[in-house]
Amino acid sequence: MQRLHAMICTCTNCISNGALKIKNALEAEIVKQSLENDVLVVQTGASGLCVKGPILIVQPDGIFYQYIQEKDIPNLVQEHFLKGRPVKELMYVPEGKDIPIPKISDIPFFKDQRLIALRNRGIIDPESIDEYIANDGYKALAKVLTGMSPEDVIKEITDAGLRGRGGAGFPTGKKWDICRSQVLEKRKQSKNLRCYVICNADEGDPGAFMDRSIVEADPHSIIEGMCIGGYAMGATDGYIYLRIEYPLAIARMKTAIKLAKEYGLLGENIFGSDFSFDIEIFEGAGAFVCGEETSLIHSLEGIVPEPTQKPPFPAQSGLWGAPTNINNVETWANVPMIISWGAKWFSQIGTETSRGTKVFSLAGNVNNAGLVEVPMGITLREIVYDIGAGIPNNKKLKAVQTGGPSGGFIPARLLHLPVDYERLKEVGAIMGSGGMVVMDEDTCIVDIAKFFLTFTSDESCGKCSTCREGSITLIEILDKISNGEGEESDLDYLEELCIAIKDASMCGLGQTLPNPVLSTLRHFRDEFLDHIKHKKCPAGVCKPLVRYYINADKCTGCTLCGRECPADAISGMVKKPHEIDLNKCTKCGICVKVCKIGAAYSK
Repeated sequence: MQRLHAMICTCTNCISNGALKIKNALEAEIVKQSLENDVLVVQTGASGLCVKGPILIVQPDGIFYQYIQEKDIPNLVQEHFLKGRPVKELMYVPEGKDIPIPKISDIPFFKDQRLIALRNRGIIDPESIDEYIANDGYKALAKVLTGMSPEDVIKEITDAGLRGRGGAGFPTGKKWDICRSQVLEKRKQSKNLRCYVICNADEGDPGAFMDRSIVEADPHSIIEGMCIGGYAMGATDGYIYLRIEYPLAIARMKTAIKLAKEYGLLGENIFGSDFSFDIEIFEGAGAFVCGEETSLIHSLEGIVPEPTQKPPFPAQSGLWGAPTNINNVETWANVPMIISWGAKWFSQIGTETSRGTKVFSLAGNVNNAGLVEVPMGITLREIVYDIGAGIPNNKKLKAVQTGGPSGGFIPARLLHLPVDYERLKEVGAIMGSGGMVVMDEDTCIVDIAKFFLTFTSDESCGKCSTCREGSITLIEILDKISNGEGEESDLDYLEELCIAIKDASMCGLGQTLPNPVLSTLRHFRDEFLDHIKHKKCPAGVCKPLVRYYINADKCTGCTLCGRECPADAISGMVKKPHEIDLNKCTKCGICVKVCKIGAAYSK
């Protein structure tokens, strides 16, 4: 009998839903049934579909169990592990598919992805260096240190066409080459010149969990990538800037660094070469502005994390004035695969100008919310409806927002849009680090633009008056429109102010801050006009513009709405149609919630 592996997802999401208790219960039941030699329990990082968590994947059977509870364990062990009969009631069955025993290969969420940065998700124990090595881990580093010059490495990354996955999309090979050139030039004056490589794992975007999930699932991939980058650029020191709100990611990265040092894969003379390299973790305090590279550097230096004017760029003068290269988690995770499989292999994935894959945190109003990795050039429709399984409750899609709080809104009519750096920019959106929020028909565009703008305004470092004061003014105008007090001239003023903020702000965060407003005005101007001209919020979100009514033809006079109304705004006799006094109504919406026949409604 082939040994079964019970892969229990222990990402942050699944742990919060009780995954560790389930793991303990599973191990205890396996011992109870004397199955220790037949079943091995393995904790893994995120499988990607953690909205279905806690998750248990049984390999090599390929069975995906969802929403597992402790009470399910005895029956599952009896049926599946002892009798060989998978428990279909606990499985994820793709909607509309009549499959006797569905497997992972039958689930569109998994079969339509292409994994490079997420290659080890859900299949290895992130706290085991042996499992990483068994899956070709540190093979690329060995290849580099035993047979490639720094120039060879940089050429391979350049030829692959890898672009920075942190948001800007700058060519990684070019960035590394600039840094190495600075190091070689400055070491002519000072042989003891230091060079630093940094992993930006700050990830401050609302709804984003790409970097956290990669670190939790496969920390050694980042360490290996940084070692390769350090060798190529002439660095001996690396820092991983991890936000303190990610305790599990921090703990697993600390374990990975400790094990890498014990195995001689970090520290002095790695693989018996002349290359020595070490990595430290720096725990950031969670400021959004630290996602900007010069702010991050200042935070590492222990000074106020405000951005500085460029040039000089970090490659010229970065951490403590030394040449410094910063890439984000996903970028570093791609590096070992490019070295192992070759630039030609990587460059054949994606599009001509946006090569490889991209990791997205698919969130919002979508059935299969989770972590996905797809080839560049895939369409939004494929992501939302094939991988994401569409919108809950058969609601209509209104928009997809990409690029985090500084990103743009893409309307449903552009679902055919290929997802790459250039095409997103053409429609007023950005790739960003990989946040992708799906919004249904019940989303108010004015309100959601204000939500993201409020976040970026709160997180502004305040150094630029355009960003500091301009964002507040934008919010005030949007508030005015949400309250039914807007004028058509406000829309022109919004656009003018947005352009001024983009042009005058010093750092990338300030320059992209107006994107939510500009993109919504571009694609959803009619909805702004509904708020202004017709004093109506189509989604029924902006309370000052919502009115509640009772349909007299439907109302049976059950009195439930009147009894529940906190403002005593509903009157009527028993078994007679009721009505709402709009002057008393506080617009709480309780009447709509309690009405079982749909007589109460809003518009």
